[in-house]
Order: sequence, then structure tokens, then C-alpha cells
Amino acid sequence: MTWKRAVFALFTVAAGTNVPTPLLLVYQQRLGLSPEVLTALFGCYAAGLVPALLLAGQLSDRLGRRRVAIPGIVLSGLASLAFAVAGDSLALLFAARFLQGVVSGVVFSVGSAWIGELSLASGEGAGGRRAAFAMTAGFSLGPLTSGLLGEFGPAPTVLPYLIHTALVAVGLTLALRLPETVDHHAVRHAGEAGAPAVPLIRAGDGLLMATVLAPVAVCVYAFPSSVISAVPLLVDLPYGGVAVTGLLAGVTLGAGTLVAGLQRRLGRWTAVVGTALGAAGFATAAAFAITGSVAWLIATAPLLGSGGGLCLAAGLTLTARLAAPTRRGALTALFLAIAYVGFAVPFVMAVVSRATSSTVPLAAAAGLTGLLSLRLLPVAGRRQL
Repeated sequence: MTWKRAVFALFTVAAGTNVPTPLLLVYQQRLGLSPEVLTALFGCYAAGLVPALLLAGQLSDRLGRRRVAIPGIVLSGLASLAFAVAGDSLALLFAARFLQGVVSGVVFSVGSAWIGELSLASGEGAGGRRAAFAMTAGFSLGPLTSGLLGEFGPAPTVLPYLIHTALVAVGLTLALRLPETVDHHAVRHAGEAGAPAVPLIRAGDGLLMATVLAPVAVCVYAFPSSVISAVPLLVDLPYGGVAVTGLLAGVTLGAGTLVAGLQRRLGRWTAVVGTALGAAGFATAAAFAITGSVAWLIATAPLLGSGGGLCLAAGLTLTARLAAPTRRGALTALFLAIAYVGFAVPFVMAVVSRATSSTVPLAAAAGLTGLLSLRLLPVAGRRQL
């Protein structure tokens, strides 16, 4: 099936986004970086990704998915090569991470829309589930592999990136065989003089976008990035080492991959369950910060990972439902751009913890996410999710 090739291509790009994550501790030891600098290095990815998302989605609506996605996949491999040659240069690390964000922004927005269009025959929700699976599976594999190689393999800041580059080459080969899904005749007709402009957000959907889709989008990456970036820096992890951080990331994002398929059963309740799991995950993280009990940490990773995965699947499905056919790429890009605001959460937590304690931001996140879950209950009851 053609959609499977698109899923694998998106997976290969997603796999590279978190390769640097467990290696942050390696860079910290080598360069003597503070937690604030490390979280900034982790988060500058979003600074490149968000504008690329917004631009690429609209371009692909006009030019087609292939013309935008294929160059993005190529640049994903080049971004990993840039990391491999960065060495101990902090400036080059920031530049490589920023470039990685730009490339990911291009492929995630266009790839998600492409998969959705290739999955139309499979019914509503299939495209969202498949795109969510591709991204979360890639997000999981990258840090799990680089964490193990960073701890036990040679050249910890080179070899993981080379492996990812080879993986991207396979994804590119498959993507080159994918058909174009954008109807260029419809695009030309929509752009003709006198033709009414198709709004990005249609009349009557603005409130649903602002109070439901947008906060669910933020949860998508606020949940896993808190485990991957904030918790290891705010709280002393048991056993220490790069491998533990990589394992945490792998479990968190792997859980997001495994639950993506549950959307078929949960239906309109997917976002409600996802945010409830996120609230529980922040609560267990706070309990770990207070008690130091490994049991709480073991519970935190799958709870927040599952919550993020469900929010991603639910959000992509709702986005596809709200989007006009000629604006699907642009609205998907907007949803993902809002989602990446969640990457700022670990930085906010680091700042707040300096003024208070590591427990306070985690407990506050649990409370806010719980309120969001309650807010979504009546919306799901009205079958608007």
C-alpha cells in the first residue's frame, strides 16, 4: 500500500529529531553547560520548526506534496551529518539543532497531510492514526538508539547521526515512488481571479480551534518533552548515565506509538483520555521529585508518553475534519506549530524550579492538564472531538 511507504518516510525523519536528546548529558559533561543552556539547545529546534511548518504546509497546498517533502527528507539526512561534524562547538550544535527543526517542520506538516490523503479510502481517522504512529515511532527509536550508543558505543556524538543518515536514505528511496495527491486543477481554480478565497479556519470553527484543538496541540509535545528534558535535569535520576536518559525517552515515546491505534476504539474520547493520562503523569513525576521512589518514575514515562500520543492522533484527526481540501496542508501545519509550543514547557519548568523547587512546576502542570481534561468532557459529549 502506498500509504505505508509514506509512513516509513515520515518515520525516518522523525527518528532523527530526538537523536541528540540523550546526548545532551554528553555535551553537558564536555562543555560544562548549565541546565538552562541545555534546555535552550533542546528547544531551539522549535524555533526553526515552527516557521518552517507554517511555510511548508501552505507551499505544499499549492505546489504539491512531493515537491516540498522530498527536498525536506534529503535535508533531514544532511542535518544529522551537520551534528556529526559539530563536535564540541556549542555554536555548531545550536546551528545543527536549528536546522534539524527547519527540516522537520517541512516534512512533518507535508508528510502528515500526504499520509492523510493517501489514507482517505480507509475512513476518517486512519490518516491521523498512521501519521501519529510514524512520528511517535520515530521519536522513540532515535533516543533509544543514541542513548545506548552514547553510553556503550564508540564515537557517541558521531555514530548515532551516521546511522540516522543511512535510515533517511532508505526513506527517501521509498518516498520517491509515492504519487502526488494534490489536485492541481482544483488549486488553479481556487487561485483564479474572482474565485472566493478558502479560509484557513472556516466560520463557526474558531472557538473549537482556540479552546480545544490548540490546547490539545500543546499537550502533544509538552508531555513527552517534560520527561525527556525537564525531569532528568530537575531531579537526580537513579543509576545516572546517558543510557538511563535514553531509556526514559524511548519508553516515553514508545508508549505514544503503542497507543496511537487506540483512537479507533476511543473515538471522540481520545483527547479526553490523553489529557487525563498527561495529568496523571505530571502527578507521578511530582511524586518522584518528592520521594525519590523509582516506582513513580517508572509510571511517569508511559503515562506522559501515552497522553502525548493520544493527543497527537486526536488532534490530527480533528484537523483533517476541520480543514477544507485545498487548505489541509496549511491547517495541519498550524496544528503542529502550536504543538511545538510544548517544547517550551521544560524551559519554563527549569526557570520556575530555580525560584521554588522541582516539585512546584510538575504539580502545577498536573493541575492545569487535569482542568483541560475536564474542559474536553462536554465537547466530546457533543461529538465535536
